[in-house]
Amino acid sequence: MKLTVHTAAAVLLAAGLAVAHAQSTSSSASARKHATAKKDAKPSAPALEEQIQALRSEMQNQIDGLKSDLAAKDAQLRQAQQAAADAQAAASKAEADAQSQQAAFTENSSAVSTLESTVKTLQGDQQTLTASVAKSDNKMKKMKKMIVSPDAIHFKGSTISFTGSFIAAETVNRTTATGGGLNTAFTGVPLQNSDAYQMSEFQGTGRQSRLAIKGTSKLPSWTFAGYYEADWLGTGITSNNNQSNSYVLRQRQMWADARMNSGWDFSGGQGWSLAAETTQGLTRGSEILPATIDPQYEAGFVWTRQYSFRVSKNIGRSLFLGASVENAQILNPAGQNLPSNYVFGSTGTGGGLYNPTANYSYNYSPDFVVKMALEPGWGHWELFGIERNFRDRIYPTGSAAYNDVKTGAGIGGGFRAPLANKKVTVGLKGLWGQGVGRYGSSTIADVTVRPDGQFSPLHGFSALSTVELNPTPRLNVYFNYGGDYIGRDWTLNSAGQEVGYGAYTANMSGCATETDNSGAGASGGAAVTPANCGGNNKDVQEFTAGYWFNIHDSAAGRLRQGIQYSWIRRDLWSGNGGTANPDGGAHGDDNMIFTSFRYYLP
Repeated sequence: MKLTVHTAAAVLLAAGLAVAHAQSTSSSASARKHATAKKDAKPSAPALEEQIQALRSEMQNQIDGLKSDLAAKDAQLRQAQQAAADAQAAASKAEADAQSQQAAFTENSSAVSTLESTVKTLQGDQQTLTASVAKSDNKMKKMKKMIVSPDAIHFKGSTISFTGSFIAAETVNRTTATGGGLNTAFTGVPLQNSDAYQMSEFQGTGRQSRLAIKGTSKLPSWTFAGYYEADWLGTGITSNNNQSNSYVLRQRQMWADARMNSGWDFSGGQGWSLAAETTQGLTRGSEILPATIDPQYEAGFVWTRQYSFRVSKNIGRSLFLGASVENAQILNPAGQNLPSNYVFGSTGTGGGLYNPTANYSYNYSPDFVVKMALEPGWGHWELFGIERNFRDRIYPTGSAAYNDVKTGAGIGGGFRAPLANKKVTVGLKGLWGQGVGRYGSSTIADVTVRPDGQFSPLHGFSALSTVELNPTPRLNVYFNYGGDYIGRDWTLNSAGQEVGYGAYTANMSGCATETDNSGAGASGGAAVTPANCGGNNKDVQEFTAGYWFNIHDSAAGRLRQGIQYSWIRRDLWSGNGGTANPDGGAHGDDNMIFTSFRYYLP
């Protein structure tokens, strides 16, 4: 472009010079002609020179202007070229930056994807770590608890627990005296016109305090357990209340248990009879007892606590079957006009370890108990049977002695179920049969004796109904009503006498008269039964209401307080002269208030 501008300037300069020369030639020719025509006229040289000079100046100005324009254009061109170069450089840089940004974006996208994957992995690891930390934290808390405040003592492969042990301070106040201490001898409730019936009774004791120790060992397929439980309600020959209250440590329960993961359970030792109600299948140690303070529990409650060996099996999670062989004992035969030509046992002998003031039967066989429990999802239901054998040796007149065995049996059942979101529990249980009096809490009688000396198992019935309220976890309110009944069973002997239990000819003429015992020795004496009031026990009924309140319950132990009220009545079978009593028959009743203050070990 610069060359073109120079060329144009040269052309313009050449054209200007040609025009100037032409004008000069034309002016010379005109002058010569004008001189020829007018020889006396003078030429105007300065004017021409001025015109040429002006033309030159003008041309020069134009050239200078063109040069100036050309320089400006050249400067603009350089600026444009520089701008174009800068733009090109900027474009190249922008393109390079764009490529770099694209590469960075691609790299960032890959990094973001990698980061997202890493974050997800970290989130999963964090959740796993959180769960692991929580699990470890729980383990640490459990370990700390086991060290600082363990539920059990760990000894080699076993754990030893004292749960169930407590210290008790308890009292009973009765409107009529029984002389039986804290526990109530139900068949010893005084009759209306006895000396003891006219006097009230207060007793306070700590003898029901209990020591419980349980050891448990777990193997891959088995769980072994051993349990020991004792209190001080036993009485030795020299034990008394005079000063030191030297009562023996009483064996309540001592048993061993071996349970398989498959549901088989084998256990043996002294414990509750299989006939006693349980709460977890047929598991030993899950027995449910009346919530009473009275150690004799409640009239109508079905139980014994004796040696037994039992086998049970869980069929699924709702059906349980079991069988047990249990130590037998025949309660002393009872009735009117009984013969004496038989032997069924003896008191403890000097060479043995039995009490020489207690009777022990020569048992033909153990008692047999079979039981089925069902837990269908609402409540616990039971059905059981008992088979017993009673043997005595008979010495008939004029004949050889012989042994005789009579069989007794009973069937029982019951249920316990929750209501009102487990704030109310109702229960009912009973036992009916022949020769099952020992299993009723009143222990009225098992057998009577026929005129020939043979045993006759007595028809008996026991039943207990229960309602328990748990409005709060700390409060338990209970109501029980139950009773034990033994029916009449008598026959005539060769002399026409009624022989047996509940005979109508029993002398009841003195039941309405208090006996004067003022001359019965230096210390006097109180007759539980008035003279000539020898009827047999018909039944014992009891109503109980009470509560237990946990003042405190934590890992430090449980402090508990309770009050129980009981009304109890004992009735005799009517006999000869028994209707003289204004209440329609011989009976005794008692109103009892129990209190308990206990501390349970954790």
